[in-house]
Formats: sequence, structure tokens, C-alpha cells
Amino acid sequence: MYRFHPSVKYDAAYPTQAEIKEQIASLWKRYDLQKHTTFNTPITSVKQTKNGRWIINNDESKYGRFDGIIASVGVCGDPKMPPLPDQEKFKGQIYHSSELDGKSVEGKKVLIIGGGASAIEALEFAVKNHAAEIDVLSRSDKWVIPRNVFVQSLLAMNILGQETSLSWIPESLLRKFFYRDLSDIAPSGGLFTGTPMANSELFEQIRQGKARWLRGDIVSAEADGIRFNFRSRGVPKGGPGHEALVPGDVVIMATGFKRPSLSFLPGDAFEEPYSPPSWYLQTFPPKYPSICANNSTYVNAIGTVGNMHIGIYTRFLLMFLTDPLSRPSEGRMKTWIDFTRLMKKMSPVGAFDFFTYTELIYWFVFCIVVNPFRWKWAPFVLFGIGYMLPLEVVKQEEAFRKELKRQH
Repeated sequence: MYRFHPSVKYDAAYPTQAEIKEQIASLWKRYDLQKHTTFNTPITSVKQTKNGRWIINNDESKYGRFDGIIASVGVCGDPKMPPLPDQEKFKGQIYHSSELDGKSVEGKKVLIIGGGASAIEALEFAVKNHAAEIDVLSRSDKWVIPRNVFVQSLLAMNILGQETSLSWIPESLLRKFFYRDLSDIAPSGGLFTGTPMANSELFEQIRQGKARWLRGDIVSAEADGIRFNFRSRGVPKGGPGHEALVPGDVVIMATGFKRPSLSFLPGDAFEEPYSPPSWYLQTFPPKYPSICANNSTYVNAIGTVGNMHIGIYTRFLLMFLTDPLSRPSEGRMKTWIDFTRLMKKMSPVGAFDFFTYTELIYWFVFCIVVNPFRWKWAPFVLFGIGYMLPLEVVKQEEAFRKELKRQH
């Protein structure tokens, strides 16, 4: 999941924070990035000059000028740590899922609050560190799909990129062949309305008795556990159920993270009706093709995100910067956004509130396939194959095309 470079290898799907830092530092040193890195620098603004270059924090003398901006702040900022009702009564330890490295849960009863990707990560941590019992207390059922590139890519190729009347087919197949005897914890529908969790080990851990996945609501914390309102399948959050104490020694709050702000970008990048996530390819503000808000604007998604689309969008930006002829105009970027809204007008969520690779497919057709001058970029954009043309060559090619156009 965290394989951000071909040379990075991990033994586990969820490596520790220390392992990730070690790999990042290794690449940073290998490519001699020290001289291009400035630490402890909060970004308050980016401003574009008349010639199209960018100035950081209004300080050209200190930072220089740049051709493009990659706003890679992501979607996870500071941890969210909402207090539990009567939390002071609990006698054990309470941790956020982001601070588990170095913590000991061996032989303890672990209660995980939450039902998203952080909860699965915390569960795997507890299993690996030999917890005696593990209970995940989740307010709702969320889709879990196999950690398999082929399966995830098939789901991401949903022809309309949204929930349709045929969505029951992949949902039924997942229940039958993936959930099997655990179909009670599968959602009743909506596979293409919220981000599913990719995990191939969770159900085996439950089947082996190493963990339980409990549906319901937190009532209160008590000295030796959490009082929990167990709800039946299909009963909404806060609905009727039966209360019981779930004993525990350690509580892990898998309650997510605050979303980082993109407010340092120019204010007109957020003008309606083209504000994030309604940007070109959900990543580029229509007014600024040299800004790439990579993995920072998505609401929900399905697919092998992280391993594929982050690299693709970065190569889009490199293509736009290197080859001016490939750079879309503001009007064309807005047309793509409007077309996507039309394609997904029947979606139960907003047109850009759910991401699949369908958007990339028709972008590829409209932008590259129909334009022979851009064919050279196809292998690079999709797979990173090929090399970037020197800027001078691009300028000569552009001048040649203008001359041909003038003559004809």
C-alpha cells in the first residue's frame, strides 16, 4: 500500500511508521535531494506571476520561482480524537491508531473504536502483537474488498463510475466468494457510494477467532470496558438494539484524521461551480493546469489508489509543463468537468464525490487518442515508460507546427 517507488519493498501490507520513514530518507539521500529540501516551512500562499511561474509565501528571494506546484497534503492531517462518554472511568490505556508503534498489547483485551481503514490497521497491529482478544466496535457496515489489483481494477472500471441498477452483481459476488460465512457484516448495498477497505486477511482473523467485528453504538466507557448498543443488520446508527459491556484493557481510537487545508492555493481556484473535488481530473484547478493537488481532493474512491493514480497524475503535470501543446485550456478543463457531471448525473452521490478509473479512461480517449501529436505521451502518462523531451525540442516542434498552420 505504501510502495511509492519501484525500489521500495515491504514485508507487510501496512509497514510501521519507522519503516516508511527509513525508505523515504533512503531515496531522499540517493537522489541528493538535501540541497532541494527546506524543512520547517509552513506554506501560507502560492502566487503566480505574469509569466506563469510560482512564488512561495511571497518570498521570491528566499525560495525562488517554480514552474509547477504539487499540493500533496493528502487527506489525513492531525488525528481526530473525540472523547468517549464517561471516558475518565476507563482504567486502561487509550491510544489513537496513529500512535501504536512501540506500544504493547500482548496478552491484553483490545477494543478498537471505528470501522474504516484505520480500524483494520489497528486490528492487524493487535494480532501481530499477540493481543489476547480483539473487538472492533463499528457504527456501520462498510465494504471490504480483496487486496488484489485485478479485482480492484475491475470494480474501478464501473462504466458510469457510480452506483447503478447492476451494482448488485459485484456486491453479490463479493458476499458469495469473499465474505462467504461472514455475509452478515456485509453492507446491504452501496458498493459505489463510499470508499471500501482493501484487505485479504481480516475475515480469516475473524474466522480463526482472533477478532470480532461488532456493529452498534458506543453508550459509555466503564472501568473495565465499553458499554455497547448492539444493533442488528440494517438497523441505522442510533437505532434500537441491546446493551452489554464489552470488556477491554486497551482502547484504540481508529477515528480518523482531520483533513488538511488547501487554502494556501489561489482563491479563484475555489470558485463555484468548479471548486474541489470538481476539478479537472479531480486534481487540476481549471484556471491553473500547473497546479496538481495530488491525492488531496478525493471524497471517496474505489481502486488501487496510491499505487497507480498518484503516479499518473504527477506525469500529467510533467507533460503539461514540458509540452505546452498538451496543456488544456481553462475552457476545455471545464468542459471535461461538465461532461463528467452529465455522465454521473444519476449517481446517488455527487458527480465528483466518488472516484473510479472511468474518468481516466475517457480523459485518455478525448485528450490523447484523438490527437496524434499527443500519442508520444501515452506510454509515459500511463506507465512511466519513455523519456521527457527537452524543452528546447518542444519549443522547436511548436514553432514548426505554427509555421505549417500559417502556410496552410
